[in-house]
Order: sequence, then C-alpha cells, then structure tokens
Amino acid sequence: MHRRGVGAGAIAKKKLAEAGKKGKGTVNSIMVMSKQLDMFKTNLEEFASKHKQEIRKNPEFRVQFQDMCATIGVDPLASGKGFWSEMLGVGDFYYELGVQIIEVCLALKHRNGGLITLEELHQQVLKGRGKFAQDVSQDDLIRAIKKLKALGTGFGIIPVGGTYLIQSVPAELNMDHTVVLQLAEKNGYVTVSDIKASLKWETERARQVLEHLLKEGLAWLDLQAPGEAHYWLPALFTDLYSQEITAEEAREALP
Repeated sequence: MHRRGVGAGAIAKKKLAEAGKKGKGTVNSIMVMSKQLDMFKTNLEEFASKHKQEIRKNPEFRVQFQDMCATIGVDPLASGKGFWSEMLGVGDFYYELGVQIIEVCLALKHRNGGLITLEELHQQVLKGRGKFAQDVSQDDLIRAIKKLKALGTGFGIIPVGGTYLIQSVPAELNMDHTVVLQLAEKNGYVTVSDIKASLKWETERARQVLEHLLKEGLAWLDLQAPGEAHYWLPALFTDLYSQEITAEEAREALP
C-alpha cells in the first residue's frame, strides 16, 4: 500500500544534477549512493529468484517483498513484461485478481449499490477462488483495486473506521459523503438527526448528502423506522447477505 517510487536510476540522476554545483566531494558521495542502490536492486532480484514460490503462495511474504521493492522505487506490478513479470508472474496474478474483484462487485451491485466492505470482498473472492487456489490477502486486493482505479474503471477506496469501503461504480463522492459513510459504520444506517448531532451540520446540508447517496443507489430509505427516516447503507450491514455467491454465480450475473 505504498506509493510507487521513481526508481533508483532517476533518483541518482537527480541527485547528480543537484550536486553539480556543490563540488566533487558531493558528486562522489552521490555516485557511491547510486552504486549502492544498483547493488540493492541486484540483491532484490536474486532474492526474488530464490524465494519466488514463497512470494507467489504466501500473502504475508508477498507484502514484505512489496515493501522491500518500494524502498528503491521498484514496482513489480508496473508492467506485464520484463524481469519481475517473467520471474514472479505477479502481473498476471494481480490482473486475474482484478477480474475476480470486478465479477464479485458486479454480482453484488444489485444488493449494495456498488459499495462493499473490504472484508466482505475478501471473503467472496476467497470463496470464488476455491480452497486449492493461490491464497490472497486484503493487501493483495488493495493493490489490485489501485491498478483497476488507474484504468478509470470507477473503482475507488474509501477509508471507513478501521477498514475500507470499495466503490465499484463511478459515483461522485466528495468529503461530505465520505464522512457520512464513516458515521453510518456503527449501525449500518444514519439519520438526519445523527448527522446534525455528530457533525454539527445544518439540516439542508445533511439532506443533500443523503439524497445524493439515494440517487446513486448507495443508500436505502426506510420510512417505517421509529422516530425518523433511516438511511441504510447496504454495504455496511452485511448480515443481510447470508447467501454467499460462488464464482460461477458471479459470472452468471454479468451482463
């Protein structure tokens, strides 16, 4: 979940350019740093070659390897070609995982309006992959979703409490909407009064946000609730989804 770096070579070139005005000693020190980065990259490639099976099969090990890559600006997911793809097959792994994420999100869209918790998405993806498939972690899902997001597919990641909501529809959500989603996390629903009390908003601002969520299909309106109308966020009350879907069911739900 780290931002991709700019690469060891680019870093070294930038430092050398900056050092041109600072004297020979500085240039030499930068050259030493560049050689160290190149050596680190070589050692990383050797490490990947030696432990490629663990990187492929063990999610925790894969996270640690991704972190090691991030320290020198190497992104194994950046291209489907080259050393990393040929050696580890990580490009294909995350591409296939992205397809499975899309299948699950489309299959559940009629239930949750295009929002799903990371935990439920993880559970459904594992269910669809079967017990003999390569294991995946929530970190793997986040990385695959970020690749989908870069393609402009409408996918997004919304922090909610200690977890994330995955958005799979191209709905326009600003900070107000995100804050209300976070507020609804506890009970799975929110009311205008809840928003006014917790966020100190005016009634009209709260209603505008809730109406937008209704319009986008991300919330359900319950006019029978005691007191006042409840705006339910189906992605946050997953107990309603007692029926689990299989990979085959997910594919059948595709248009």
